[in-house]
Amino acid sequence: MIRETIKDAEARMKGAIISLEEDLNGIRTGRAHPALIDKLLVEYYGAPTQLNQLATISVPEPRQLMIRPFDASSIKTIERAIIASDLGLTPNNDGKVIRLNLPFLTEERRRELVKVTNNRLEDARVACRNVRRDIIKELREFEKEKLISEDELKKAEEELQKVIDRFVSEIDQIGDRKTEEIMEV
Repeated sequence: MIRETIKDAEARMKGAIISLEEDLNGIRTGRAHPALIDKLLVEYYGAPTQLNQLATISVPEPRQLMIRPFDASSIKTIERAIIASDLGLTPNNDGKVIRLNLPFLTEERRRELVKVTNNRLEDARVACRNVRRDIIKELREFEKEKLISEDELKKAEEELQKVIDRFVSEIDQIGDRKTEEIMEV
């Protein structure tokens, strides 16, 4: 019973890490990457739809993204969504494809991106702590119901702490890599 509860905690914390990595892929570094605009929501026939479901996104040059819509009539809508987003990019539309040229990042913009990254890292740490809180609550319920002993509760809490320490360490490593990537000139 304790083992399953700890496994559940690990699975939920892995989910937080996966979510963090997807989130950080959307933070721009000096290079063009399709993940930068993959999840951008576009109003398509009245429903918000992710850009990667409306178009193919490619990287023809290191500092350029090319968006080729499946439906040519959606090109204006995609263009409006890019302009309205907080990406700070200006789309170039030739009627068939949209090209996004990524400007060089200034030192100030790099520092802002590091702050955004740090906020996302802290959110992931908080998510892991929330999982720990929920699991400890669940384990204490088991103890109240006499399903586990007090000693088993203590051992389970120590094991859970080791798990969260491992995941927080992984979050820190991901953050260090992303910060290094952002600050790279």
